[in-house]
Amino acid sequence: MNQSEFDASKWLFIINPNAGNGRGERDWPVIRELIDKTNIPYTHVMTQARGHAIDLVQEHIPLGFRRIIVVGGDGTLNEVLNGIMNQQEVPVEACVLGMIPVGTGNDWCRMFHIPFDYPQAIAILQRGKTFVQDIGKVTYTYHDQLQVRYFMNVAGMGYDALVAKKTNLFKEKGRGGPFTYLYFVFASLLQYRFMDMVIEIDGKILFKGDLFSMNIGICKYNGGGMMQVPYAIPDDGLMDVTLIKRASKWVVIRHVKKLYNGSHIALPMVETFRGKVIRIRSTGKIYLETDGESLGHSPFTYEILPTFLRVITGDFSYEEAPSNHHFP
Repeated sequence: MNQSEFDASKWLFIINPNAGNGRGERDWPVIRELIDKTNIPYTHVMTQARGHAIDLVQEHIPLGFRRIIVVGGDGTLNEVLNGIMNQQEVPVEACVLGMIPVGTGNDWCRMFHIPFDYPQAIAILQRGKTFVQDIGKVTYTYHDQLQVRYFMNVAGMGYDALVAKKTNLFKEKGRGGPFTYLYFVFASLLQYRFMDMVIEIDGKILFKGDLFSMNIGICKYNGGGMMQVPYAIPDDGLMDVTLIKRASKWVVIRHVKKLYNGSHIALPMVETFRGKVIRIRSTGKIYLETDGESLGHSPFTYEILPTFLRVITGDFSYEEAPSNHHFP
């Protein structure tokens, strides 16, 4: 792991007031008071709509801001990442990204041991220990146009994308919570139809057939603590893939709890892969989410950008796959 100390100066805090069902707005005065007690020089801005954090990053980097802190959830973090990746002012390696979690899932923070407790999260920002993680890039289709999105945690397709879409719509109505994703895991089963897919990894076709769900991970948590890619390593230059093939609804219900400890990858309907370039095509449209953000549809091309972005972390470690676990 490439961890080091990073000097803090001129921080930009980007707050999503709607994160965590309004917790971003409710808790910001408390968080701000805690920050004011530190020696962190900072400016803060509030997002006003979905996608606004991308614009805020691109507006403030030319003003000299290089240390950007998200006060929000995984979706806000993804927007800030895409703002950093798409700006032309400075190299990406000149920026550092941190987070105070106020969202409902906060799955990226789980990977890097960022506490959900505000004083502890701010103490980690002050300490300034950093890690350079890989970034994923996905090309997809939206309104008949090719689009590019970057992600730093987990991307999902098939059933996972359907559940994420329903969860996001629920959140937009101010009704989400920590168990919303799990609720829609069960509630969406009657609606979902399997999709025929071809998956090519690093030039080899490794899967053809009906798919239930698929995740591609830089990190290992999504869905509010599920470990759908349990052995993802955030700086190995590879994407971890977990796909769930055709399975009955009863089998899905019976094994949902295995998603929380990663033991689902031992089930016969689950396969795991690793790779640098992943291409996916399908007979129908398969939808996509990245870091919990609902996007467009297939075909998809995923690429890895190795050790690309410096992030502020707690003290963390990751679990290597056991010797008897095979990645084709």
